[in-house]
Amino acid sequence: MTYENGTPHTVESIRQALWENDAEPKGPARTHRAEELVALAETAGDRQLLLDALLDLISAYQFSSESGKTLVPFSRLLRMWDENPGDFSGPALHRLHWRFKWIIYSLTGNPDIPLDAIRRWLPDMERHYRIAGYSLRPVRSAEFYLAQHLGDDALAARLLEEWTGADRDRMSDCLACELNEQGEWHADHADDERALATWAPVLNGEQSCAEQPHLILALSLVPLLRLGRFDEARRNHLRGYRLARGNGSLVPALARHIEFCALTGNEARGLEILAEHAAYLDNDGEPLSRLEILSAAALLLRRLVELGHADRPVPLSGGITVTAEQLLARTREAADGLARRFDERNATDRVGTRVAARMAGTPFTDRLPLGVRGARLAPGSVARPKPAPESAPESTPESAPVAAEAGSEDLAALLAEARRLTLAQHPDARAAWRAVAETAERTGTGLDASASAEVTYHAAVDALDDPDTAVPLFRRAAEQFEAAGDLGEGAAGRARAAYTTAVSGRTEEGLAELDALCGQLRALHADGRATARQLTGALLAAARVRRGTLPSAPDPEAAAEALAEELRAVLRLAEEHRTEDRRMRSRIADTSCLLGGLLAGRGDAPQAAELFARAVELYHEAAAPWFAAEAEARLAELSLALGRPEQAEKAARAALDHGAELLEPLGRAHLHLILAEALAASGQDDNEVAGHALEATHWADEAAGSEALAAWARLVLGGALLRLRRFDEAASVLESALPDLQEHHQEGQVVQARWWLGECLDALGDHRQASEQFLLAADIAKGWDGQRDHAVLAHLAGDALNGAGLNEQAAAAYARAEELWRGLGRPHNAARAVRAQAWLALRDAGRGLPAARDLMATAEQLLTEAVAEPADGDSHAKLRTALAGTYRQTGELLVRGCASEPGDEDDDGTARHAYEEALGYAEKAITVLAPLGETGRHDRTGAQLMAAWLEADLGRNSAADTRARAVLDDYGDEDGSGPDATAERRRAEARALLDYIG
Repeated sequence: MTYENGTPHTVESIRQALWENDAEPKGPARTHRAEELVALAETAGDRQLLLDALLDLISAYQFSSESGKTLVPFSRLLRMWDENPGDFSGPALHRLHWRFKWIIYSLTGNPDIPLDAIRRWLPDMERHYRIAGYSLRPVRSAEFYLAQHLGDDALAARLLEEWTGADRDRMSDCLACELNEQGEWHADHADDERALATWAPVLNGEQSCAEQPHLILALSLVPLLRLGRFDEARRNHLRGYRLARGNGSLVPALARHIEFCALTGNEARGLEILAEHAAYLDNDGEPLSRLEILSAAALLLRRLVELGHADRPVPLSGGITVTAEQLLARTREAADGLARRFDERNATDRVGTRVAARMAGTPFTDRLPLGVRGARLAPGSVARPKPAPESAPESTPESAPVAAEAGSEDLAALLAEARRLTLAQHPDARAAWRAVAETAERTGTGLDASASAEVTYHAAVDALDDPDTAVPLFRRAAEQFEAAGDLGEGAAGRARAAYTTAVSGRTEEGLAELDALCGQLRALHADGRATARQLTGALLAAARVRRGTLPSAPDPEAAAEALAEELRAVLRLAEEHRTEDRRMRSRIADTSCLLGGLLAGRGDAPQAAELFARAVELYHEAAAPWFAAEAEARLAELSLALGRPEQAEKAARAALDHGAELLEPLGRAHLHLILAEALAASGQDDNEVAGHALEATHWADEAAGSEALAAWARLVLGGALLRLRRFDEAASVLESALPDLQEHHQEGQVVQARWWLGECLDALGDHRQASEQFLLAADIAKGWDGQRDHAVLAHLAGDALNGAGLNEQAAAAYARAEELWRGLGRPHNAARAVRAQAWLALRDAGRGLPAARDLMATAEQLLTEAVAEPADGDSHAKLRTALAGTYRQTGELLVRGCASEPGDEDDDGTARHAYEEALGYAEKAITVLAPLGETGRHDRTGAQLMAAWLEADLGRNSAADTRARAVLDDYGDEDGSGPDATAERRRAEARALLDYIG
């Protein structure tokens, strides 16, 4: 017998190891251990043990990236069966035939296996199935798979009919896996609607298995994109990638997710997925799976190179890093070579054609927002076109710039149009002035002094990103205006130059010049040689610069108050002259926005909101709604902070409508996020909340340095998806938000994200991971002044640990919650935690019913004492209901703790005594609830029915009948379905009990 670590291996220990290994996660470790156990079983001299070890090894290979290795152990098993069929018991014989199907797929997926050899296995498979009495449905399925792989569509179509027409039996693949292949056939033939209809039972959760819906979610991505159903495609990507990530047996699914990213403008995310699974590019396991990921990677890398990211580093396994262009060459060559090997083996061009088509794929959309965190691709040498704006600024056909044509008359028209747009403060004015300048230069037509000054001024505006260019141009324009006799516009141009100087880092110099020019403009205005618009523009520019100096002022508060008074003076001056020029309304609005921002920073949000609301009105009065967008955005932000979600929603929608084309990505992100939060705060449709939060994540990701805003948007998106019960999507979003939330936000946001993530994972059945999130959140919350969140999270952790079967850890979490609830003076919640511990104790063989009863007694005492204390009506009713619930659960616990029912081998009367005692607790519950009247009706009738069933089990049918009829009388014995579902259930249970007792 072989020894390991000094311990001899026995047949029993090897079999125990097989059981333990079978429970391990799929992957290299499980496969390696399975190989070791086969070697050990060979030395044990027990053929049944060796048979089981070989079957386990085949399973380990099949559900890993090494499925191509299954042929060797399977061939050995067939030889063992031929030598001595009696060694194969019923279960072993079933497992052998089940694995026959895997062999056909593995052989087909390996180009080194001759086609004739694969075809020879199919009759052998059919022979074995006929001998064993199984349906030939799996045989036809395997034949269909091979025909489809070879591109023999006529044969595949016939076999598909024979396959689906054959009877299903215990040897048939699960329905989910069958639908996988059937739908893929339709998708391959561009019948996407039929493919999705075929997959529907899996996609909607009716059918599932160990590998479904993982594979079908991935297969559905391109068909959905082809149909333009982008939202569904995004959802299936988020759902499916979480399931497939890191799973070696799902490499084809991972490839589909990489392909999806390449076809939706999400190359950065695709690159992350590829980097995480790069080992599969060179894996020597199942070749057809490797071909899938190679071709998907080649598509992604080709897109990166086309977008100007040829030199982007891509990390590979083993610590190696190559550029995208280098890896593209490698993957394309490897994919072409592997496809050629299949085609040479198959004597067709089917595989190569499909691979070439995938690698040449073109995007369905410029960018499909996903909502999850991803590395941002810096702009490459080939820029990605910007998405089309959601809406254009309000304008009329008359406001469109005139097309440039040769000739002085055309130049005159262009000049008139540029001046008209300038007076209208239209965003197209800058383009109109560029057209004037270009046409004048092209035609050699001279401009008068005033027009030359205007052209120079607007050239300076276009050059604002380069102050060294803009400042001289503004000064030159000022000289030209002055030469033309317009001293006011000249001084205004010098003021713009001074402002540009100040905001480009030379603050003191620029501000000093601005103050001097303000004095000059006051004098000019007094003499009638400058307009109020020119004067107020300079005053407002000086105020903007001064606001930037507030943090460094000796007394910032006093400086802020002085600036506020300065702005109020500007407002008064502007209001006096508001009728002189339509643009004065915009000047008043500009000043209101600056003053509003100043007051908001000083904590006067209500006054600031009024100023921004007034600014919005003025911009619209000035027929310049595009300028209103910024004020509407600030109004939305302040309204949300002031608890006015309806006003915030209205303002945010208006800002998006008016400024969509003008807003930078960060501004768009901020507005969509405000709108999402406002909608959520007012309890509106979570689908719309999720839509705007998703837009916020997209635009935040487009802007550099916006990780904090993007993380907040993902938190809002995750919450909306959770409320929509789209748990897998929400989990993906919240997981991706956590790193940036931890880095850029406060503990409260991190706790919220982990809390919601825990709820998602719990709903998905991943109780262990859910408990980790609840406990991590609880550990943060334990340091807070208020302990309610800590208590709730500890209790949720207990529930999740209970669901995961980790009884000891669950009991500890419930005990932690109990202590916290007691400290908070919440006996109702504390009793719940104690009752949960009681049920855990009942399952503990070392503690059992006595410990469970003691814990229930503790909960009873807690609530009895609380009920005796003075309390308001609602609190008193809640406590009585909780006490009644404790009585009921104590009775249920007594019944559950019995090994039998009364009369079933209850020789010593233990069961009868327990049922009698449980009935007593049900009576106590009814008594406690009686004073609550209508409020306690549902709980009271529930206790009454519990008592009725106990009476029936004790053989007291008359008493049971009386109790059941009392419940019907309590509700009224109406037929039909009413709005109260609980009442209907109570009536139905009462009638069922009456039928039971005859």
